[in-house]
Amino acid sequence: MAGQSCLVANDWICWEYVTSRSQELTDATLEHVWITGVSVLIGIAVSVPLALLARRGRHWAAPVLGITTLLYTVPSLAMFSLLLPVFGLSAALVVTGLVLYSLTILVRNVLAGLEAVPEDVREAARGMGYGPGRLLWQVELPLALPALLAGVRIATVSTVALTTVGSIVGKGGLGNLIAPAVNSSFKAQVLTASVLCVLLALVADLALLGLQRLLTPWTRATRGSRPTRAERAARTADVSGGAV
Repeated sequence: MAGQSCLVANDWICWEYVTSRSQELTDATLEHVWITGVSVLIGIAVSVPLALLARRGRHWAAPVLGITTLLYTVPSLAMFSLLLPVFGLSAALVVTGLVLYSLTILVRNVLAGLEAVPEDVREAARGMGYGPGRLLWQVELPLALPALLAGVRIATVSTVALTTVGSIVGKGGLGNLIAPAVNSSFKAQVLTASVLCVLLALVADLALLGLQRLLTPWTRATRGSRPTRAERAARTADVSGGAV
């Protein structure tokens, strides 16, 4: 029938659906962003101490890396079922599950970044009077930022996708729209929510890439040339706020 509504026709692309459900789409998107952001931030806060523990030796690295990898292999339905008695049907259930899934990526990248810091840079910092704590926070972690932020980018994109699984407990952001729409074959809702999910992942990745370039200018300055030991030592002093 000429002029038939795209909603009635159940078309994949339907601007009428977007305009009529704009508030619903906005609420789902904001919930998706909130759950993803909180999960990644907590994951970073947990992964740094775990990476530092794993760096202490093989007897610590094996269990830390082994457990975080094992957690990543647990199916999401099983993970949420195990956490359900503790958190109930709440956003905390989904966030905790997502944090556990992010650890295998974040811990390995933080550890790789720390291990990539040249030993002569550490020696130069110690020679300038840096203690273990100051060496970590003002030298090692800043120089490990490229690897750390690369891991954050991967974990964030992965978490954006995994957040949709939270729809099984009603806390899945855009997944709350995708799951019922798939069951009812509501094409416009499936496509719109899925596209928004992909756009969130792309925007988050680009934003983190920009943040990485902003926080690690030395990676661009040295591209194409290999710095000498003296240059690396001087750069260490610049990153940590200057020699003392």
